[in-house]
Amino acid sequence: MDDATVTRVVGAARPEPLRLCASDELVEKGTAFVFDLLHFREPARGFALRFDGRVVGYLNRCLHVPTEMDWQHGQFLDAGREFIMCATHGAVYEPLSGRCAGGPCGRGKLTVIDVFERDGQVYWYPSRDTQPAFAE
Repeated sequence: MDDATVTRVVGAARPEPLRLCASDELVEKGTAFVFDLLHFREPARGFALRFDGRVVGYLNRCLHVPTEMDWQHGQFLDAGREFIMCATHGAVYEPLSGRCAGGPCGRGKLTVIDVFERDGQVYWYPSRDTQPAFAE
């Protein structure tokens, strides 16, 4: 069953996925693909990162203080390349789940952006709260 058939069967009006980048642009535990979006109608950024062979996507916003987390553009992982780390205050998150693993982020979790790979490309699904920054 293709995505359109699943949508019709379930009855959900899922938005069309939007292309982010080629799959080979995301190197294992490497530089993330950062992209502009609107979160609750406010300008923000998201990122997609390859970790343990999976592509994950999150809103680029720390739970501790709502600031962008990368220490250089697209650089989110700590020195050991095991955790996503906020460059501002050192909060660390588990890359596959987005859950806080230490520091001032409490028991929270990063905001997930639904990403997937198909035919050598990485895509994301907008949600009710997270939309493209501009019309495609």
